[in-house]
Amino acid sequence: MTTIRKQSIISSGVVYLGFGLGAIINIILTREFSPDQYGLISGMFLAIGTILYSLASFGMPSVVGKFYPYYNDNLPIKKNDLMTWALLIALAGFGLVTIAGVAFRDQVADFYHKRSPAFVTYYFWIYPFALGLTLYTILEYYAWQRKKVVLTNILREVQFRLTTLVLLILYLLGIIRGFGTVIKLYAFNWLVIGLVLAVYLIRTKQLYVVLTPSRVTKKFFIRMRALAMLTWSGAILNNVALFFAQIIIAAVVPSGLTGVGLYTMAQFAGSLIQAPQRVLVASTIGPLSRAWKDKDYGRIDRIYRRSSITQLIFSVGMFVILLINFRDGIITFGFPRAYLGAETVFIFIGLRLIVDMGTGVNSQIIITSTFWRFEFLSGVILVTMTLPLNYWLATKYGVSGPAIADFFTFAVYNTIRCLFLYRKFQLQPFTIKSLYTVLLGAAAYLLCEFAFGSRYGLVWLFIRSVSFLLIYGGGVIGLKLSEDIRPVWETITKRIKGLFS
Repeated sequence: MTTIRKQSIISSGVVYLGFGLGAIINIILTREFSPDQYGLISGMFLAIGTILYSLASFGMPSVVGKFYPYYNDNLPIKKNDLMTWALLIALAGFGLVTIAGVAFRDQVADFYHKRSPAFVTYYFWIYPFALGLTLYTILEYYAWQRKKVVLTNILREVQFRLTTLVLLILYLLGIIRGFGTVIKLYAFNWLVIGLVLAVYLIRTKQLYVVLTPSRVTKKFFIRMRALAMLTWSGAILNNVALFFAQIIIAAVVPSGLTGVGLYTMAQFAGSLIQAPQRVLVASTIGPLSRAWKDKDYGRIDRIYRRSSITQLIFSVGMFVILLINFRDGIITFGFPRAYLGAETVFIFIGLRLIVDMGTGVNSQIIITSTFWRFEFLSGVILVTMTLPLNYWLATKYGVSGPAIADFFTFAVYNTIRCLFLYRKFQLQPFTIKSLYTVLLGAAAYLLCEFAFGSRYGLVWLFIRSVSFLLIYGGGVIGLKLSEDIRPVWETITKRIKGLFS
């Protein structure tokens, strides 16, 4: 667990640096572009691009994550053909996705032209965006296995946003003219990042093109094909469920892409909550794959419990600190007042993320186990609930409807997965400390809201945030809620004392 903790701490810093850049990008986008343009570039591109990636990848990321230890243990690096086949299959898959996109373009236009005409105008520019995301993600899974977690987080969280920020600065300076040019250049962002990672892996002799099927490929081909098909289907279902809100808001809510813009603003705030989860996923895939191969169930249990409490502490803390500052932040930093309408959306997105993160790395445990077929089954259950509920609540409550629907469906989804792991392996992530964390967060919220809820301005943002951190952070450390947070705190305090001794 020490390796996971070390990589997680470094990567968390990288992720939050990326979020800082993301905040600057969001300020520029909301001030320089209309809400519907913001909804298109920050909402629909990511939503549709991720779904297209899921369709094109044919489950290759899961194959790389599951079977890399077998290739690594039985083949020299120069004869490891796993990535060659994974990338070729994904490229072929993307070709099929592109053909389908061209064939159904008129139907897409009919669905969106009334409320979101800009999406129809720039529809085909989503495809290079999705191609880059597809290739980068497969390379990223491989880099995780090569213990390059920090590098991939720098590329995904920092470099992607730096490239976007440079693009926007060039627009502000008048070097790039017009929203159309911005979005067309933005469409190639992931391809640039993917190329950087590919060149690094090749130059450091960690990635080779091997066109001859190895004995490992021949031995495990049937198992890899079965895993790919089921996890591919599961990934499609999961991402459709995750991004269906933007798709349905753009089509049925009267505000169209403007509504997507409000939802995306709330989702960006929610992504700050999700940062530790993104880091832990990258850090635990390799160790979990190895633990299943070695039948080290004790290590799997430790990873499950400690990932749960660590993520719960961070998610509750970030949710509350963002919630108590949400309205003040929008007013103080000069966001258009229309984005105040995103507060209710943020509340339900935040609650969904707390549930999702508080249940630990259950998805990664299932995917890397011999019961990975359950990934598909649980995905079917999620989508079966999500699609009709999102549509119904969107028509009834507007932009807030899908957020409410997602909170409910993801709560049910994670409950099912936790029950499955408990029944099959007697694994469960919760302890009494989980309850203490939730109660501590609620108490800190009530105290700060009562004391500072009606105050606005930069000074009150600071006072409110520091007060919460002292109450919540002090409680986490004093109650020893996490085995991973306390050692970090002790290291920090020792170094501070060393400076003054």
